[in-house]
Order: sequence, then C-alpha cells, then structure tokens
Amino acid sequence: MIRKFIDRLLGKAPPANALPDGVPLGQRLEYGVEQHQIDPKLVAEPAVRVVKTLQDAGYEAYIVGGAVRDLLVGLRPKDFDVATNATPEQVKALFRRAFIVGRRFRLVHVIYGRGREHEQIEVSTFRAYLDNAVDTASVKGNEKTSRSELDGKSHAVDASGRVLRDNVWGPQIEDAARRDFTVNAMYYDPQTQTVIDYHGGIADSKARLLRMIGDPETRYREDPVRIIRVLRFAAKMGYKIEARSEAPIRTMKALLANVPASRLFDEMIKLLQTGHSLASLEVLKKYGLDRKTFPILDAHFEGIANNPAREAFVNRALADTDRRVNEGKPVAPSFLMACMFWHEVSARWQTFRDDGEAPMPALQAAVDATFDARIGDISGRGKLAADMREIWLMQPRFDKRTGSSPAAMLAQARFRAAFDFMRLRAEAGELDKELVAWWEDYSLADEDKRRDLLEVARKQAQSRPREPRPAPRDPRPLKSAGELAAEAERAPEPAPRISAAKQQMLQLAATARAALADGATDADRAAMRALFDNTELPFGTVGPDAPPLTATQELLREFADLMLVAIGDDATEAEIASARALLSKVEKKATTTRRRRGGGGRRKASAGPAFKDDEDDDDADGAAD
Repeated sequence: MIRKFIDRLLGKAPPANALPDGVPLGQRLEYGVEQHQIDPKLVAEPAVRVVKTLQDAGYEAYIVGGAVRDLLVGLRPKDFDVATNATPEQVKALFRRAFIVGRRFRLVHVIYGRGREHEQIEVSTFRAYLDNAVDTASVKGNEKTSRSELDGKSHAVDASGRVLRDNVWGPQIEDAARRDFTVNAMYYDPQTQTVIDYHGGIADSKARLLRMIGDPETRYREDPVRIIRVLRFAAKMGYKIEARSEAPIRTMKALLANVPASRLFDEMIKLLQTGHSLASLEVLKKYGLDRKTFPILDAHFEGIANNPAREAFVNRALADTDRRVNEGKPVAPSFLMACMFWHEVSARWQTFRDDGEAPMPALQAAVDATFDARIGDISGRGKLAADMREIWLMQPRFDKRTGSSPAAMLAQARFRAAFDFMRLRAEAGELDKELVAWWEDYSLADEDKRRDLLEVARKQAQSRPREPRPAPRDPRPLKSAGELAAEAERAPEPAPRISAAKQQMLQLAATARAALADGATDADRAAMRALFDNTELPFGTVGPDAPPLTATQELLREFADLMLVAIGDDATEAEIASARALLSKVEKKATTTRRRRGGGGRRKASAGPAFKDDEDDDDADGAAD
C-alpha cells in the first residue's frame, strides 16, 4: 500500500494487472491512407513539426483527439493536440518556446509565431487509467476548498467522482481508454500517415455516432463538462448520441454546478463558435441546459423573452459568426458578447442622454452599468472586456466622416469588429445602410478615392438642416468678473491626456490581473504570454548603443520576468504574491500622471524612448500635434 501511494505521488502508472475490473482497454488497430483517406494538406505545419521533433528525439508522438475526428470527415481542424510518451519536462526541453501549464492536467503549450498570428500546439503525456474509487484518490471538498490536500497529488477525485488531478503517466492503450468518446480516441501519425484506433472510432465516425468509452455515468462523474461536450459535438458534426451515452444527460446535469465558472464560460464560447451556434442553442434547450447552467446565456434568454428585436439582432450575429467559421475566417468571443448585451447598453445609453448627458459620456456610463448589472464575471477577464468596450465605444465615431477622423478610425485594431457590429445594427434598422456602404468604400479605396468620399460626406453634412439646440435648462443671470475668477480657482484641473505607452501598460495590467486571479484559466495565462511576446510593448532595449532604461522600463522588465514565473505550473504562493504586489506598482504607475510645469504654448514631441518618467503626458500632447 505504501509503495502504491509513493508511485502515485511520483506519477507512475500501476502495472497492467492492477487495473480495475471492467476497464475497456480495447484492441489496437492500424489504418493506412487507403482506409482513412485523411488529406495531409489539412494538417497544420506546426503540428507536424512538433510530432517530428518528438519522434526524432526517440519518443512516440501522434496528433490526437478532435483534430483526428475532424480530419476523418475532411474538415480542417481549428486546433491541434499532440500526445506523447515524453513527460512535460522532457517535451519542454525540446522546444525553444514551450510552457508547462495546468494543475488538473499538466500540459505543454508549444508556441510558433508571435502576436495575433501565433499558433499554439498543446502537447499531453499519455496518461494511465486509474481507479477513481480507491481511498488514496479521494479528497474532501473541491478544487478551491481542498488545495492543501491536492498539493503533491498526481491523481485525485472529489466526493462526487469528479477528477481534480490526473497526472499519472501510462501507456498509449490506457491513454485511449481514459478519453471520453470513441471518435476522440484515435491517434494519427503524420509521418507514416497511419491512424491508430482502439475503440472503433473510425467505424463510429462513418456511422456518425457519438459513443462514450466505458460506463457513461462514471465518465460523466469524472468530468461533468463531458455532458456539454457531447451536445456540442452532436450540434457541430450532426452526429447522433448513442442511447447509453444519452440516457444519463438529463439526470446528471446537476453535476455541472461543481464545475468552475471560468471553465463553463470557455465551454459556452466553444458552443457558440462551432459554426452551428443556433443548432447548439437548440440542443441545449432540448436537454434542459439552456437555463441555470451558463449565467451569460441565462441573461441572454431572459433579455430576448419579450424583445423580438433583440432576439433577431443576436440571431443575426450568431449566423454571421457561423458564416465566418465555415469560411475559415477568425472569430472573436468579444464580438458575440458585445452583440448579446448591446440592447441593454443601448437602452441605458438613451436613458443617460435623455437625462442631459453628452453622447460619449452617456455611452461610457451605460457600458459601466451593463458590466455591473449583467456580466461582472467577464469584467475581470482582461482582454475580452476591453475588446467589448472598444466595439461599443467606437459606434458613435462612425458618424464622424470629416477631417482626419475616418483615417484615425481605420487605423484602430478593432475597426473590423466594430464595423461588422455597425453593419448588424444597420441590418436591424438602427442605422442608415448608406453609412455602412460609405465606410465599406472608404476602407477599400485608395487615397484619391478617399478624398472624394470625404468631400461627398462633407457636402452631405452641410446640406442637412441643423437640429435646434435645446434652451438652457437652468438660465441664470450673468456673473461678475470676481465671481467668475473665484469659480475658476475652485474648478478642478482638466484630466491629463494618457500617452499610448501608458495605455499599453493599462492593457498589460488588466491581462495580468486576469491571469493571476484565483479562477484564471489556461486561456488567461496564454493571453498573458502572448502579450509579452508583443514587441511593441515599451520595455526598451538593452545594448551598447541603446539609451539607458528609464525607471518605468526597468519596472516593466522586472514585472515581465516575475509574471512568467507566477503563471507557470510550478509557481509557489510566494511567487504569485510577489507578482500581485508588483502588479499593484505597475497599475499605480499607469494611472499616475505628472502635469507640465509652467509656460504656455505647446512643446514639440521628443524623439526619445517610449517612457520618460517625467514627460509621459508631454509625449501624448506632442503626438496629438
């Protein structure tokens, strides 16, 4: 018993004769190109390189899971996962940019490329099939309440049977047995173009059948998210759910209450980005998972209950997202979230304007109120919330079609998403479609054509009758010069401008706060790493001819080094606490401004480094010139 316990702590698999009774190990069958007919052109080059690198180092390696499932039916997979008998540490040592992530399942993310165009290959180690009923695996409570018990464990389950840790390595035959569905338990070697199948996955793929490996109730208890996954696959692939696998869904859906909210949110986004989002929502309704499962969908269905216009608008957004997915174009969850809650933002915006607020401050107040009332759980998710805000706040700017405003609008990173959002508003009757056509022409035109379009827009603006200005609501008698001078002394100084460098710091801080949160997901941590890869961040340069680093640049470099440690899989509580403490300094630095001392007139923009600790706001003013 002691040796078995020590083996579990070290991540060693039990011998084959120690497996629990009834484990469906299956039988290894190999299929060649003539039988599986996978097109190698559909396989991403980075995935092939990862497999080749591992095999050249003497390890087994295969493309696995959903990618093989999609390849068998002629679809180009969105993501590629690789399975190997190399441990995470051995995998990491073979690649220049590789990160060990996850506690529940230790994985390695191998990164190719930089910025928005980077590609991530997820590499997992073959896992052993273990008996979740043994006493040494059970812990009290859940992921959050049992942290002390989970420390050092390679395998653990909670009282309901949900797997909290699964990091015991084993042979490929057991790795296949512990996967969920037969169509997800196949392995493809792009070097030999061979498919390895243990559980009849190829036959089920041809029959368009979703069948759980092993006992469905046990497998749903191990990971309740499998309930959502089987419905997502049914909607996406048009597969039928096998009777034994379908039977427990309605009775076991209550287990989803124990799943972390961040993981449920990620699953909801996957449901809406399958390319068959409307079909996914219908499947959720069929099995009673449309309510009290996803808080965001609860708010959505409540909002459309007595609002046909809102339902039609969101359905247009879902259909547009499906179209982009099926055309192989990128989609962003922020766009869908912005569409789902636009009518609440719009209603609050109108209310604030009716109360006398100017359009832009009224919109900002409406956005803040909507986040507070509906989607507080998203407001902490760094980039997602920032992108939603940007899409909403760019809408009034489409009305400005004179001067340099259109060119500045076109240069915005989120222009395309904001434009698509405006197009949906026009299709719903909120805006004139002529405005959409003008911006479409302007975005595609050359410089001469753009000048002609600006002239047309200027003449149209001049020909429109001006709306009469409302009379002052509270007319007062003229004040004396002394009274005006006294009021000027009491008035607060205008808010300083924020430089582009400090805006980047604020984005960095928001993403870091999401990655350091208790409920942070692997996606949050991956977003943090991707942001550090952005060469436009103002970290400065180090070299014999480079100017000396400023205090702010030194702070950011120290922060980046500490964050990469804190979001690693083996980070200690002390390292995470240190990163949070330094994050507070970065946030304070980003929000602290120094005002220009003395003198009137404008100063010319300096050509120095991005950060000059005493001149951040001067740089912003210079850029505006």
